Amino acid sequence: MPGGWLLSMAELGNIILIGFMGSGKSSVGRLVARRTGLQFVDTDALVEKQEGKAIPEIFAEQGEEHFRYVERLMLEEIANEKRMVLATGGGIVLREDNRQSLRDIGFVVWLTANEDEIFRRVSRNTNRPLLQTADPRAAVKDLFSTRRELYEQTADCVIDSSGMPHRAVVDRIISRARQYFAA
Repeated sequence: MPGGWLLSMAELGNIILIGFMGSGKSSVGRLVARRTGLQFVDTDALVEKQEGKAIPEIFAEQGEEHFRYVERLMLEEIANEKRMVLATGGGIVLREDNRQSLRDIGFVVWLTANEDEIFRRVSRNTNRPLLQTADPRAAVKDLFSTRRELYEQTADCVIDSSGMPHRAVVDRIISRARQYFAA
């Protein structure tokens, strides 16, 4: 290891991925977990399992407020887990208690991309309840501008994945995590 200051994979703590929908949190998170030997956890999957239904159904039947409540419960449930890569839902930062919990749990990485890239990624997926509007492009712009400051407040580092292959994003996350946990 260069300079002897980087940690081995076994010495990494929790890596938390936050960011807007379509930023790659789940797909990149799985790859980071595979590469580091950390457990992969996805808050959206935990909510779906807890509720026994998909996120679009939860939004349609019980609303976003209920979803955010269950999301908070799932975050509390895993708060003491060790050695995990945690991929979060894009709106988890809307609650201050979530933002504080994420910072307490581990190293928080804000995965982002430019607006065109985000829209290209999310427009392929019809299971995004917040984009089921007459103008999904405007919804992306509005939601992103609303959440940008919250992501900034929560993150220990920012990685822009625009035009980057997953492997390069994974390399960058692991490098930054090693530096963070070595400090």
